[in-house]
Amino acid sequence: MKYGFGVDLGGTTVKLAFFDREGTMLHKWEIPTVTAEGGKQILPDIAAAIMGFLAEKSIDKSEIIGIGIGVPGPVDGKGVVNRCVNLGWGVFNIHEELSALTGLPVKAGNDANVAALGEAWKGGGDGCENMIMATLGTGVGGGIIINGKPVEGVHGAGGEIGHLVLEPKETEPCGCGKYGCVEQYCSATGVVRVAKRFMAEQDTESTLRSIENLTCKDVFDAAKAEDVLALEILEKVYDYMGQFLANVCCVADPEVVVLGGGVSKAGQPLLDGAKRYFDKYIFHASRGIRFALASLGNDAGAYGAFKLVLDLYG
Repeated sequence: MKYGFGVDLGGTTVKLAFFDREGTMLHKWEIPTVTAEGGKQILPDIAAAIMGFLAEKSIDKSEIIGIGIGVPGPVDGKGVVNRCVNLGWGVFNIHEELSALTGLPVKAGNDANVAALGEAWKGGGDGCENMIMATLGTGVGGGIIINGKPVEGVHGAGGEIGHLVLEPKETEPCGCGKYGCVEQYCSATGVVRVAKRFMAEQDTESTLRSIENLTCKDVFDAAKAEDVLALEILEKVYDYMGQFLANVCCVADPEVVVLGGGVSKAGQPLLDGAKRYFDKYIFHASRGIRFALASLGNDAGAYGAFKLVLDLYG
């Protein structure tokens, strides 16, 4: 039996998991992400956690396939990280550095791509070889899986579907510096942004007007209670979602679109609404694409990270 590690590196915590070759998660734990001094302690801490685990369990390195790791930034196919702002990292080869610290093979990828790979393997994608994942959280992340592999691109920025432009005449900037990105309308903060615009432009009565710190959940809850304005707001959001997902699928033509992130907690109404507009905009030959919710939660990144190294060295 061979084993391996999947590591999901976040700005606050590092999630580590130990897997067998079949993809069964045998153990998982977390350590803090120490971002001080340009994040120089992050990789040594990960290495120490992994080597400490092997020593504690009396597992020899010869039993380990390798370490897969998802990082919050662009990573090219050779393992070169091209700046991770939240970690304080610049440009360096993570394969070489983490391998030198552990003596084990390493394969890295962008965290959103890696999470998508996890969902395609063991989650909402249910073993699909071709899948689009949109992570609708504070921002909009994504991953494109083609023939079982994440699309990385030349600069490690493949799958950045949250920064497709939906509204070229938008006057407020996205966090990326561009204008009119998907993230500005389809993320949790984007839904609130759309809602505030509707409330400013219309005088329709709504329970949303009495909520001081409006959230995405408030909008979905109000719509569930048949609040007319909330329903109109979500129709606009679903239209945006249908457009951008149809555009991505016209390029990738996947089997399934998987929706994850905090917004996906809205469940079936989100799937139904986005799919309705998706069917309006999608090329006719791709209308058989199904929609599903992500199912691995916070473990998606660890599963996908292990799958990266399993495919390469397993």
